[in-house]
This record gives sequence, C-alpha cells and structure tokens, in this order.
Amino acid sequence: MDDSELFAAAHRLPTTKRPLLGLTILVVEDSRYACEAMRLLCLRSGARIRRADCLKSAYRHLKVYRPSVVIADLGLPDGSGADLIRAVAESSPRVGVILGTSGDENAESMAMEAGADGFLPKPITSLAEFQSAILSRLPADRQMSGPRELSDEVIEPDLLAFQDDMSHAAEVLNEAEDTKTLDYVAQFLGGVARSVGDSSLAGAADELADARSTGRPVAAVTARIAGLVQERLKQKVAI
Repeated sequence: MDDSELFAAAHRLPTTKRPLLGLTILVVEDSRYACEAMRLLCLRSGARIRRADCLKSAYRHLKVYRPSVVIADLGLPDGSGADLIRAVAESSPRVGVILGTSGDENAESMAMEAGADGFLPKPITSLAEFQSAILSRLPADRQMSGPRELSDEVIEPDLLAFQDDMSHAAEVLNEAEDTKTLDYVAQFLGGVARSVGDSSLAGAADELADARSTGRPVAAVTARIAGLVQERLKQKVAI
C-alpha cells in the first residue's frame, strides 16, 4: 500500500483500488452463502459490512446507526425485504443507496416499486458489477473524483457456507407447519441452489413454488427436497 492509500485508509477516503472505503453497508440476507459473497465483495472494495439475517434484526441495526448503503434480499424468513426497502426509502434522512437483491428474476420490479435505487440479481460474484451498482448511485458529494479502475475479479465464497444453508433449510423443513413456511423454503433454496449452480435442487425448489402457486399437492415434492437437502449435508463438497 503506497502513501496515498495509507492516508486514505486512515481518513476513510476512497481510492481506485478501494472505491467504497468509508462506506458502511448493511446487508440483509438470510443465506450464509450469499452473505459470505457480500462479505468478500465489501472486503475487496474497502467497505465496512454490517449483517442482518431477518427483518427484525435489520430494524434493530437501523435504530442504532445509519448505514451508507442498504442491500436487502427480497425473501426473508420473517417477511418481505420489499417492506424494509420501503421503510428505508421513506425515512428521513434517507440512506444514500438502497439496493434489492434476489435469485428470482421477477423480483426486480417489486424492489423498484418499493423504492430501491437498483437491483442486484443473484448470484452476485462480479466485483466490478457490485462496485458499479453502488458507485453509480452515490450522492454527488460521495462520488470519487477521477477515473475508476474497477476490478474484474470474480468472488467465490467458501462452500462451507452452502452447507450452513442446507442445515438451515433442514431445520425449517422439520418445523414446517404452514404454507408460508413452504413458500419461504422454495424461495430460499431456489436462490441458494442457483447461486452455486445446483440445478437439481433449483429445479425441485421451482417445482415446489409452482405447486404452491397452482394449489397442487406438495407432499411429494417437499419430501424430495428434504431428501436432496440431506444428501448435500452428507457431502464434503456442496455439489
């Protein structure tokens, strides 16, 4: 690190290599795999990260401090991230940048209608795309002067985080007592599976979501998903 970067780090000023230095990003995400990707993206960009895995935790964070950026998953265990986006967008003073994220390509319109400034489709692995999504929406007084040298680095989270997600899914499935829980399982597993390229699990999650939306019986597909989750929990490698 040269003298200019040392000075910038000490004073929390952005640099070409750390363009998000000085920013605090609240990531509201229930997937450990997706959250690990966000942690690495923030680390490479120079931003501080705060993490919440549900709406309740996110609101608790927001009562204590005001982040520079909020990135909210649309599907959370205790409700929709769109509700959080709407609340943050309507607060005063407003958070500088609000982004929605989801593995569901149809969720972008929901995030934007709630008041988000932009949308990050999962999986989020490109450092350049992550940085650009934030930098392009920062208020003028937070913009970095001069040219930007955005890295084309691709982030690869540890697959142990995927195992953590499978453990979470297994617990939820064991305790599933209502249809809302099954809707959450379908959304959660679909997003995680697509992030790691697990087509079998993603297909089963989509089948459950379709069965729920059309009113078809779900016992068979739910049992299939439970079996797929257990298979992955027994594996040392996720896929």
